[in-house]
Amino acid sequence: MTIQNLNIKDKKLKIHNKEFNSRLMLGTGKFKTLFDMQDSIKFSQTEIVTVAIRRLNSEQLLKKSNLITSLDWNKLWLLPNTAGAKTAEEAIRLACLGRELTKKIGQKENNFVKLEVISDPKYLLPDPIGTIKAAKFLVQKGFCVLPYICPDPMLAKHLEDIGCATVMPFGSPIGSGQGIQNILNLKIIIENSKIPVIIDAGIATASEAAFAMELGADGVLVNTAIAQSQKPKQMAIAMQLGVQGGRFSYLSGRIPSTKFANASSPVQGTKFLYF
Repeated sequence: MTIQNLNIKDKKLKIHNKEFNSRLMLGTGKFKTLFDMQDSIKFSQTEIVTVAIRRLNSEQLLKKSNLITSLDWNKLWLLPNTAGAKTAEEAIRLACLGRELTKKIGQKENNFVKLEVISDPKYLLPDPIGTIKAAKFLVQKGFCVLPYICPDPMLAKHLEDIGCATVMPFGSPIGSGQGIQNILNLKIIIENSKIPVIIDAGIATASEAAFAMELGADGVLVNTAIAQSQKPKQMAIAMQLGVQGGRFSYLSGRIPSTKFANASSPVQGTKFLYF
């Protein structure tokens, strides 16, 4: 079930010049088996799958069964990511390798890259200076850059001004399962952005995915919450429903919060039947 076949008016998620029906993106790391990953992607109904370029052996990439050859790239859009890059220079090199990979799987117009520059080994916080430096270079080279950032409204605005296609602030640190933190900053980013805002990292449950969407985010990216759950396929379905439910809720418009109760069945103006 999707927004489209419920006939609910909504625009598709548009990133650069590419449109997507699903607002849920999936990572491919940490799955116990290749089959768990395949099933999770299928049942999540995602259309964007992100892959860490440093995990791949480009020489043997298309010669044996692996996470690239096991997926149908006619139905999925590859989002290479620069995870593991500690400097802007490393991230640029991985981005270029990622663009080569998209051509090898037949996505000749795919210039997407999820930009990650992380030098902090303990908390895995993205480096804002390295991210801006790499983003400037990659945008100039024709990449569609999706930068992973701390929930910093000014940084998000600078990256938008540079020409990034989205901003991807984290809900909480990678793999922490702490859910959506720093809500005020996320709201400011969403309010100020003219490009899509994707909440990336920290989401642990479907309700948290729904909450991210209710804030007005354009999508969420989930990996650990699905891959490390006891039933990944089932969790993938839950996340898909959570994202859809949150989007429905956001489009519907929530009621205002009030200090006092307001009866849903007011007495004034009604007629009573007595027995």
